[in-house]
Amino acid sequence: MAKTRLACLLTLLSTHCYFSVLAVVLRTNNDSPWTDEFDKIELSCLIESISTTNPRIEWKKIKNEGPSYVFFDKKVSGDLENRAMIREPATLVITNATRSDTAKYRCEVTAPDDQKSFDEIVIDLVVRVKPVVPKCSVPKSVPFGKSAELSCVEDEGFPKSQYQWFKNREEIPDDPKTSLKFFNSSYTLSAETGTLKFIAVRKEDAGEYYCRARNDAGYAECPPQKMEVYDIDLLGIILGVLVVVVVLLCITVGICCAYKRGYFSSQKQAGNNYKVPTKGDGVDYVRTDDEGDFRHKSSFVI
Repeated sequence: MAKTRLACLLTLLSTHCYFSVLAVVLRTNNDSPWTDEFDKIELSCLIESISTTNPRIEWKKIKNEGPSYVFFDKKVSGDLENRAMIREPATLVITNATRSDTAKYRCEVTAPDDQKSFDEIVIDLVVRVKPVVPKCSVPKSVPFGKSAELSCVEDEGFPKSQYQWFKNREEIPDDPKTSLKFFNSSYTLSAETGTLKFIAVRKEDAGEYYCRARNDAGYAECPPQKMEVYDIDLLGIILGVLVVVVVLLCITVGICCAYKRGYFSSQKQAGNNYKVPTKGDGVDYVRTDDEGDFRHKSSFVI
């Protein structure tokens, strides 16, 4: 009985080994590699078993618009041309990675002489991009007690940048109540959007502000910008309004008096502006060239 069991076990093992030898099997050391932009990266595609001596190896890049060849007919093609090579047996080596290389890559091996003649693995590559100098907006001066908003934007980094704000070279905490220096400040800070909003600025909020954009690849900062906080002169504003009102009132009174005294009415008539006298019965008047004099044209009719 024991000999029968042993024979069956050996038969199963030999059958398994036979089919393993006749099957192409792939594996990878890392199915989610990452690298920084302009660095070297390897996409490992290892052949664990194969009996075909000259298998066909292909690499495809898979993005939203569909797959495209990067290695076909034993040549690197597409946007990896002159930037990649194949290291035996099937590993793809990118010597100068760029942000456009972020994608899924599929290694395909076809072995016609094997019973299982095809296998593939998918590798998800991420190329990290360091942020560029962010665009920062800081108001130059803000009235005491009014609201203010500081913004910071950077669109080049990958993964998406997170933001930090600094005042006088000291990091501003997300919650002002966690720091003694910022305890009395009233603001909200968003690390995702890069906005720093003061609900009501105080004199202590004046200073030099700058923003830092950072991700896994590095960080970049904008130059410091100064924000001043000034008091609103309510007395001066009220006096200014009163002066304007008084000036307008004086101008209005002056115009009214001028109209009443006739300064804006025409009292003189030009020489050609005369009133034609009323004609009598049977008399025609003719104007001469001498200063508007008149003479009779016809005699009286009896």
